[in-house]
Amino acid sequence: MHKAVGVSVDAMLEDLRTLVEVESPSRDLDALRASAKAVAAVIENRLGGRAVLVESEAGPHVRWSGGGDPKVLILGHHDTVFPLGTLERRPFRVEDGRATGPGVFDMLGGLVQAVHGLAALDDRSGVEILVTADEEVGSRSSRALIEERAVACGAVLVFEGAADGGALKTGRKGCGTFQVVVKGRASHAGLEPAAGVNALVEAAHQVLDIAALGRPEIGTTVTPTVASAGTLDNVVPAEATVVVDVRVESAAEKERIESAFAALAPHLDGAEVTVAGGIGRPPMPESAAAGLFALAQRLLPGLQAAAVGGGSDGNFTAALGVPTLDGLGAVGGGAHADHEYLVVDTMAERAHLVAGLVRALQEA
Repeated sequence: MHKAVGVSVDAMLEDLRTLVEVESPSRDLDALRASAKAVAAVIENRLGGRAVLVESEAGPHVRWSGGGDPKVLILGHHDTVFPLGTLERRPFRVEDGRATGPGVFDMLGGLVQAVHGLAALDDRSGVEILVTADEEVGSRSSRALIEERAVACGAVLVFEGAADGGALKTGRKGCGTFQVVVKGRASHAGLEPAAGVNALVEAAHQVLDIAALGRPEIGTTVTPTVASAGTLDNVVPAEATVVVDVRVESAAEKERIESAFAALAPHLDGAEVTVAGGIGRPPMPESAAAGLFALAQRLLPGLQAAAVGGGSDGNFTAALGVPTLDGLGAVGGGAHADHEYLVVDTMAERAHLVAGLVRALQEA
């Protein structure tokens, strides 16, 4: 693979420290504003030009363009799942070949590698960068912008962390969350329990019905994850709520699951069941990544591909038919966990891969 010049691991680690030390929990608008400014500053410092903050109800997204006809969208996010104060407990460190700290793998390391890979190119025309503020909470405020720029550019490189062993992500499940609310009727649990309608008992029936919808043999998982019910130990509960995580590999399964949730019916006389939510991220078919992955393999022989269960903004772009390759970010692991880490020795190689992919797309 042609090696782009000027990629410095020390400089990448310097920028990574800068971004990690500006904490950016999703939904914290003040923190996200500071984070967006930090991301914009890194982009402008390394690439020149102007990075624009796009205000939204979820916080500022960051956009940058290298000018010319758009040909490739560099896609990432700057929000993280970690609450303010995590940095104090788990500060940015580089030890034993690993960088650690909140967000290093998901996905600040990928952003830094992308920027430094682009910085090594003399020609950055046709390149757009979009770094969103709400990926970790569903991308509701950024989805339309993501889809607009993906279609305009015609190819998308997503800088989420790599799969196990450094594999690129060529397929992702569609994913979503449902909230099932059960309404019953309160009564005294000792004096007149029969006068009530027990929302907790109804919810138990619903959980069993919902769990039975899963078809893991074809990649469909339906997992009740959070439940709440009741007020006091001597009151028949009048309300219960169940939250359900769903993952699917096909559009047909998305339709089946959403129809099944819509058809949920109460078991107990007098109970009511309502459902909110849905599968917000469509499946990312492996066909969307085939051409780009073949190009990546030519640039970096031995590169592996993986289909994974987690979703990303690449699900949206791939569902539109736009060629999309994901997992180009940090090599490491521990996303959303305290042991999150990035393998430092892989940073330069991945930055070179960015440069090679972008150069090929510019010339296509």
